[in-house]
Amino acid sequence: MGAQSFEDLIVWPKAMDLVEAIYRSTASLPADERFGLTQQLRRAAVSISSNIAEGQGRSTPIDFLRFLFIARGSLNEVRTQLLIAVRLRFLAELAVSQLMAQCDEVKRLLSGLISSIESRKRGDDSLRS
Repeated sequence: MGAQSFEDLIVWPKAMDLVEAIYRSTASLPADERFGLTQQLRRAAVSISSNIAEGQGRSTPIDFLRFLFIARGSLNEVRTQLLIAVRLRFLAELAVSQLMAQCDEVKRLLSGLISSIESRKRGDDSLRS
């Protein structure tokens, strides 16, 4: 049996931890980036956990998968924007490497959840054949 709610998913609290870490890290970005990179990073980070939650609330595994793929895309956005922040010397490489480690963990958990849903769906499809 699957998770009863998005809070029961292992990946969701890890994605929420990433949001917190991104908010803390972006607080130190230059003020003139408030509507640029800061906003982009925060929006993308929030999108990860939000899409996991929204997808889990959908009625079919296909819908859930679609939202998990969107969450994974947002995670890639976060990674790219963190690399931009390092290149522009807005964030220290050490701080970003810690954030990247959190991104890696969320990606691993997301990929595992996606694989699990896809394999269950394949099993359901074979029962119908």
